[in-house]
Amino acid sequence: MRLRTRLAVLVCKASGAVLRKLGRGGTNLPGKLALKIDKNILGELSRGVKVTVVTGTNGKTTTSRMIEQAFADAGLRYFSNKSGANLLTGIIAVFAQHATLSGRCPYTHALIECDEAAFRRTSEYLPVECLVVNNIFRDQLDRYGEITHTLNAIREGITHVPNATLCLNADCSLTASLAEDGIPNPVIRFGVNVPIYSETAHELSDAVYCIHCKTQYEYDYRTYGHLGGFRCPKCGYHRVAPEVAVTQVISTGADASDIVLDIFGHAHEVHVNLPGGYNIYNAAAAAAAAHVVGIDEKTTVSALGQFECGFGRAEQFRLGQAQARMMLVKNPAGYNQVINLISHDVGSCKLAFLLNDRFADGTDISWIWDVDFEALAAQQSRFTRIFVSGVRADDMALRLKYAGFPAERIELVRDYEKLLGEIAADAAPAFIMPTYTAMFDLRGEIGRHTDVKAFYE
Repeated sequence: MRLRTRLAVLVCKASGAVLRKLGRGGTNLPGKLALKIDKNILGELSRGVKVTVVTGTNGKTTTSRMIEQAFADAGLRYFSNKSGANLLTGIIAVFAQHATLSGRCPYTHALIECDEAAFRRTSEYLPVECLVVNNIFRDQLDRYGEITHTLNAIREGITHVPNATLCLNADCSLTASLAEDGIPNPVIRFGVNVPIYSETAHELSDAVYCIHCKTQYEYDYRTYGHLGGFRCPKCGYHRVAPEVAVTQVISTGADASDIVLDIFGHAHEVHVNLPGGYNIYNAAAAAAAAHVVGIDEKTTVSALGQFECGFGRAEQFRLGQAQARMMLVKNPAGYNQVINLISHDVGSCKLAFLLNDRFADGTDISWIWDVDFEALAAQQSRFTRIFVSGVRADDMALRLKYAGFPAERIELVRDYEKLLGEIAADAAPAFIMPTYTAMFDLRGEIGRHTDVKAFYE
């Protein structure tokens, strides 16, 4: 191993240890320092490692945690970027942390969640064995631009990993098109063959028109957003039947879902240890990835019923008298799925909406006007209290007012400690819906009052 690489690893390890000692996680800065010392450090550290990458707009962290449980249960010697630091520098940091001081990686497998825009660059260095592309939705226009930019970034990244097996969402017309570029990669498709809910929140489609001929798609059924049994009536582009498919949705509850999952012709009843239709997709994606890595189906099915959710992804906390669930929200499609989950729940509860506009959230918050808050307003008699918080709390309050919530019912609480106190004051359960940086801030406050693990653990 080159002296430059060894020095970069040493600096990365040392700076990361100091930052964690200070309670700051140490997920990006150490990688930046290492990259300044050795521009090819990721290529050096990942040499000989079988890498599974999960990318796409929604579901990266949860899908990764599902796959990780399968890796652990199968006894693989692996590591992952569990902290969610999914840009190039964060990925470098996690490889360095798991390397020896000589720069050698003692692990056979790595499981890497990768930002969809960053995949273009990270793919130049990683020996990817399996690439999962969950979906492509409109997300953070100020950073990603239109969805075709995201699609093209992933498409370019795929050209750097010709030996990787691609696990693609058959129900996403954008993601599915990645298999049509004359690529040499083996392709495995996953999807849902049936509607998930009898009724869903009203949603705007991010892919109304055929990616090839611009004719409006027709659907045999929809699951959510633009996902489902799409087909173009003009050029014939259509959903291809997936090898890993949800063939029946047995039940969808507030804590979990039960489905029938067909994995290459073998049907399994699967308990998905998280609620929501989007997590049914994540489970199918995880099963496809586990198949590529060579994990047996029994182990995979067991893992889907036992994995722990990633931080902020339907995490549950006990706050005083109340049970609270934190649901990260970051774009219209994901938010509508959270609303769909709340709408199908029963009983009274509190709602807390936290909206920030920092860089990691996306500085353009106009997307909240495409979220179906009206579906919640139609059930507002169920909600005992309604809180708004975060940097853009006033904008969220305005959006809820236009959705149909009376202004006098909307409580603006800027201080997070006070917000948690109000949530904890009575036994009504709470759904907390923060954007990305609000989630980190609020979770840090929760950590002061509970034994919840730090986000990087």
